Amino acid sequence: MKLTGVEFDGPLAQRGIGVIAPFDLALERELWRWAPLEVTFHLARTPFEPLPVSLEMAQRVSDVSALQTATRELLGVEPEIVAYLCSSGSFIHGRDGEIALADAIRAAGAPDAVTSSGALAEAVTTLGLQRISVITPYDAPLTDRLVAFLGELGVEVVTAQHLGLGGGIWRVNYRTVAELVCAADDPASEALFVSCTNLPTYDIIDPLERDLGKPVLTANQLTVWSCLDRLGLPMMGPGRWLGEVFGR
Repeated sequence: MKLTGVEFDGPLAQRGIGVIAPFDLALERELWRWAPLEVTFHLARTPFEPLPVSLEMAQRVSDVSALQTATRELLGVEPEIVAYLCSSGSFIHGRDGEIALADAIRAAGAPDAVTSSGALAEAVTTLGLQRISVITPYDAPLTDRLVAFLGELGVEVVTAQHLGLGGGIWRVNYRTVAELVCAADDPASEALFVSCTNLPTYDIIDPLERDLGKPVLTANQLTVWSCLDRLGLPMMGPGRWLGEVFGR
């Protein structure tokens, strides 16, 4: 047998993104949909915490020592960047806390680092957004922390809608999320942000943007696109407003 076919020339050179996810992440399938073929995700999880989604959980899953341990566990497969894939865990301590988390991941050996809330900050700053609406699956106190985080960025939250869930966020269906987005929309809002990397959003972004006529930004979208931008790779998936932010 002569190995002359092009299929033997591969596989395509792999580009690795390390991902530190909360222990309850169940949307790996959606995460992969944002990535071009040559990208692979190397996942590590934070330690299990028997807690409902809450302020306390957000603090636990963003423990610096746990994130640094997870980072070191990823280094053996040589990721080019490590992402902390968690909205609440990266906004819980404000903008300075988010920056400190990314710095801690780099200090543990990551070549570069991104957090979900850092990617959100990058998007709203570059787009020049001053007024947005937010949608979360959280309770009111945790949603209020997101509002405060955006306030530090100079962004006014016009409306905030939340589901008040303590768990099982990945089970929420598209219709529920879309209804919440529509309820949160306001003529004064320049964009909408759907928080939580465990909330399904992929297939509803395009129809919502088309019908509402404004950006619908989501946590997984922003996090992955921020990583791809740093790797010089093309953006994949829905969302037509972020080209100038992440080089689409």
